[in-house]
Amino acid sequence: MSRTGILLLVSGPSGSGKTTLCRRLADEEEAHYSISCTTRAPRDGEVNGKDYHFLDRDDFTKRIQNGNFLEHAEVHGNHYGTLKSEVLNYISKGVDVVMDIDVQGATLVRACEDPEIQTALTDLFVMPPSNGELRARLTGRGTDTDDIIALRMKNALDEIEHWPSYSYRLLSATREEDYTRFKSLIISERLRISRLIA
Repeated sequence: MSRTGILLLVSGPSGSGKTTLCRRLADEEEAHYSISCTTRAPRDGEVNGKDYHFLDRDDFTKRIQNGNFLEHAEVHGNHYGTLKSEVLNYISKGVDVVMDIDVQGATLVRACEDPEIQTALTDLFVMPPSNGELRARLTGRGTDTDDIIALRMKNALDEIEHWPSYSYRLLSATREEDYTRFKSLIISERLRISRLIA
């Protein structure tokens, strides 16, 4: 018996550790890390096809019109989105896909009526253990002003309010504990009978 791939949406506020969890799962070849498209210019060190698929605005708009995106949004004047092909090409082959995605994007993916997406879909919200720990993580980089930290803290608290709309919640502890539980989730999801193909 084979199985369909899992589409695991992972959300959480900045500083929750969600990106680290997703990247590590992909680095261990347990899942494919979904690469988003963007119209913003590459930053130093970013590689097209590895960090993002960098598209010009016209190309991005055409792909929207053609219904190529699973989800997309405009953020600070730039467009971001996930191509359906970036997910479907993998899950149809039984390869799991992990997406580091904000709560608005997760809502759009959940609303997708494609039966392959609906069968593959599960989601997780990563929460910091406390507001104090979240603030410590946001200030730990030492590069942001107090105003930026305050804004990021407000945005994080707003995002946290959305955790009840997810199937799973991971209350963050240490990096290793978080990753053990995170990996256990995807292993258990692979056992679902609904994912098996006779």
